[in-house]
Amino acid sequence: MEFKHFILQAILLLEILLLKPISCFDNCDFPAIFNFGDSNSDTGGLSAAFGQAPPPNGETFFHAPAGRFCDGRLLIDLIAERLGLPHLCAFLDSIGSNFSHGANFATAGSTIRPQNTTISKRSFHNLLPEEGYFSRALYTFDIGQNDLTAGYKLNWSTEQVKAYVPDVLNQFSRVIKLLYAQGGKSFWIHNTGPVGCLPYVMDRFSVTAAQIDKYGCSSPYNQVAQYFNLRLKETVLELRKQLPQAAITYVDVYSVKYSLISQAKKLGKILFSSLNLFLLRNHVTFRVTLAHFCNQMTGFENPILVCCGHGGKYNYNRFVKCGSKRVVNGKEIVLAKSCKDPSVRTSWDGTHFTEAANRWIFDQIVDGSFSDPPVSLKFACNRISS
Repeated sequence: MEFKHFILQAILLLEILLLKPISCFDNCDFPAIFNFGDSNSDTGGLSAAFGQAPPPNGETFFHAPAGRFCDGRLLIDLIAERLGLPHLCAFLDSIGSNFSHGANFATAGSTIRPQNTTISKRSFHNLLPEEGYFSRALYTFDIGQNDLTAGYKLNWSTEQVKAYVPDVLNQFSRVIKLLYAQGGKSFWIHNTGPVGCLPYVMDRFSVTAAQIDKYGCSSPYNQVAQYFNLRLKETVLELRKQLPQAAITYVDVYSVKYSLISQAKKLGKILFSSLNLFLLRNHVTFRVTLAHFCNQMTGFENPILVCCGHGGKYNYNRFVKCGSKRVVNGKEIVLAKSCKDPSVRTSWDGTHFTEAANRWIFDQIVDGSFSDPPVSLKFACNRISS
């Protein structure tokens, strides 16, 4: 009842705001998106290089594997949809792809720091964006998580991982400056999420009972993520000074994801499509939808419990990942299956979120409520003076 009251208050505020002009900013009309990230926004890069992510990945929205480590869409898919653009094709998946509205350079396992790998370049001719699109495009970033966990895989201490962060962010800054020098002007940068709440981190790395917070997350790993985000924001502020024509939006997805995990059972199985209809229909129609919305809310289940996994405390085993199969008595069986209803889970495979969780996260960040400066996605080309 308390949460329903909060929703009603929020809707009342929305109705008031709709009576006012939306913004004095220019609508950006982004013609393309160029995304840089890791598996949180990989739409087929790793699958193109090493084979398709197996079913049940993709089951909710695409109804088949679609190169994403999720049951459906990722944040970058929802960003593209909101801007009226097609889902981004992975740059590494060049056969049959169309890059006329941008490209996705995200690949699972990617880090900000350069790795000892080489990616060959190809020519795409008519499937490339128009020349003018590069300066008008939105450049999105969702990366950094693997830079932190890479240190833990090397048995680094928390202090060693922190000491590594400035070097990582220096590389990040160089990438932004390089894109700016090539004409890029609009940057939408996600900070890193609460890695200490990921089942794979909780399962793989050493965590004592005293280090677990009341929501089941590892405090030390989250503290390192928060440190990374603090330094990332400082880097963004410095970049704004150095790049006078750039519009750089820093998006605090950490706070949104942690809220999702800590308040999962209260937030519920939210009918986001109904909320979106509010922006297109009259108030009476919306009030009917709202009543249905409040009555149908059921609550996310345990946010640390994996939907597609196998065994263990979190239904997660890093040696038996989502979709893994084994031959038993001459018959192939799937060991790591999807849960019955992914829409009530937040963790898909122990590392990545479900589509339901991604939609909830997206709806919190799209209007600029968690952004610095507080501009919505569609106005992210506007530079705001500090």
